[in-house]
Amino acid sequence: MDYIKGVDISTLHEIEECGGKYYDHGKQGDLLDILASYDVNYVRLRLWNDPYSADGKPYGAGTNDIAVTTELAKRAIDHKMGFLLDLHYSDFWADPGKQIIPKAWKGYGIEELEKAVYDFTLNTVLALKGAGCEPTMVQVGNEITNGLLWPYGRKPDDEERARGDLSGFDNMARFISAGIRAVREVNPDIKIMIHLDNGGNNAMYRDWFDHYIERGEDFDIIGLSYYPFWHGDFSMLKNNMDDIAQRYGKDLVVAEVSMGFTMEDYAAYENLAPNERKGYATRQELVDKLDYPMTVDGQMAFLRDLFEIIDEVPGNKGKGFFYWEPGWIPVPKSEWATPEALEYTGEKGPGGNEWANQALFDYDGNALKSFELIRDLHAK
Repeated sequence: MDYIKGVDISTLHEIEECGGKYYDHGKQGDLLDILASYDVNYVRLRLWNDPYSADGKPYGAGTNDIAVTTELAKRAIDHKMGFLLDLHYSDFWADPGKQIIPKAWKGYGIEELEKAVYDFTLNTVLALKGAGCEPTMVQVGNEITNGLLWPYGRKPDDEERARGDLSGFDNMARFISAGIRAVREVNPDIKIMIHLDNGGNNAMYRDWFDHYIERGEDFDIIGLSYYPFWHGDFSMLKNNMDDIAQRYGKDLVVAEVSMGFTMEDYAAYENLAPNERKGYATRQELVDKLDYPMTVDGQMAFLRDLFEIIDEVPGNKGKGFFYWEPGWIPVPKSEWATPEALEYTGEKGPGGNEWANQALFDYDGNALKSFELIRDLHAK
């Protein structure tokens, strides 16, 4: 597998519709053109089952239904890039804190959910193939550290383990394996990723994959999220990647990563009232724990060290990275969750962009120097 210099650009369609523009050295250009000029060779695109309310109002954050995902995938493939399909198996964000069953699957039992995962995965990959944008890689679930399709596929807690109830692991493996089988039916050459968060937590990775491998279908790649303000320092990431590469023999990809380039506010760009906007991606108490300043130079230093850690994974198992949402610049009406989405998840607002200071473009859409590191990494 070639080294992945990847980015997640799932919000791009929404940003463009909201008026966002991108520049490189002062010249306006299509985001995919700019990415390709810096040797970005892969995109990651999320897919939500039905990111709309009952009356058809969008959930925001890209409203990544099959139409949006197909459009972005076609653009990436036209630029000769690989395409990682990120299946959430939810109608909106799925992560370690929430794995909400899609509205259409409410009331399903375990066997019905297993079939639903299989059918949805199969039909999705077939639809993309029919549109000329078959994925190169499929991620079966998003940050499924604590399982998926709660409550049935939730990872067992300490109390359940103490009484020997590991049914959560059994159900997780059933659901994940159903997705894997569906992908393999369309094309056995599509790479399969299993993706957890908290890339610095070695004990968690060993526990999770020990239980899954006993029960589930085989796969190709372990994906890790690593955000330095949440997931420990680089020594922890390196220890985990080195250990699991040797323990499981799988290729490793840092499937989500970012680092801030500023702590300046971007309220003026969003044009939202204070009670309507989320604000920064990180709180100051988290920033204070970082080993790198949130500056352009700090972002570059962070990426240099990240790339070195990936390169040093034993057995040449470190296969690259996906920078998370480098193009999510602040523009009016592009927000992480609409009121309708918050009703679905049960979370509190407000909306707005909470990630703009983590991008690889400044608030005006100008490409940052960090792209030069990506271009020069493993340059031929």
